[in-house]
Amino acid sequence: MNSDKNTPRLLGAAFLFVLVASIISGLLLKSVIGSGSISDILMNISDNLILMRVSLLVGLFTSIGIVVLAVLLYVVLHKQNKIIALVALGWWLAEAITLAVSKIGLFALIPLSLEFVGAGAPEPSYFQTLGDFLYYGAFQKGDDIHMLFYCLGGIPWFYLFYRSRYIPRVLSVFGLAIESLALIGMVLWLLAVSDNMLFFYPIMVLELTIGVWLIAKGIRTYELES
Repeated sequence: MNSDKNTPRLLGAAFLFVLVASIISGLLLKSVIGSGSISDILMNISDNLILMRVSLLVGLFTSIGIVVLAVLLYVVLHKQNKIIALVALGWWLAEAITLAVSKIGLFALIPLSLEFVGAGAPEPSYFQTLGDFLYYGAFQKGDDIHMLFYCLGGIPWFYLFYRSRYIPRVLSVFGLAIESLALIGMVLWLLAVSDNMLFFYPIMVLELTIGVWLIAKGIRTYELES
């Protein structure tokens, strides 16, 4: 009984943790990277090593949070359709792994930036070539693919939410619509057809709403059964 009462709160907390950790990691990284050429990026990293490492650490915690969230969703929703729940779980586990792997590119930029500054910031040189590969290739492309996996897993999760009525159906329908549009937008982004990522802002609002609602639901259930 206690487990049933705690599950909505744990699920809501997982939604909020992943959302907040992702935002914090992104803001910290943006403050370190700044804007400019890859040479500027390497210089900025060498000047902000602590912030860079904190951003990476928070990003890795985000990956762990995604795994926890996916497992909790499977526990809550697998009775609706076990096969669909397994597919959704697989996509979000792939999302977590891809996100973590994408951070390798950023980790590698730390020693590269120190070597670049120590060498007197030569330009042009192999530092820029390697930096371009690590940042624009390994990290950014990996980050894009992780969002694709997120959308692919989000659609079946919200379908199962709709069937189960675990959250209000209006949120499930909104989630299905937003995740479907985001999936289309992400495919267009990867194909270089569109560079518009504004469709992800509604996802953040949706996850915030669901997280708060689930925590409130867990508290109400606890008060009613205590």
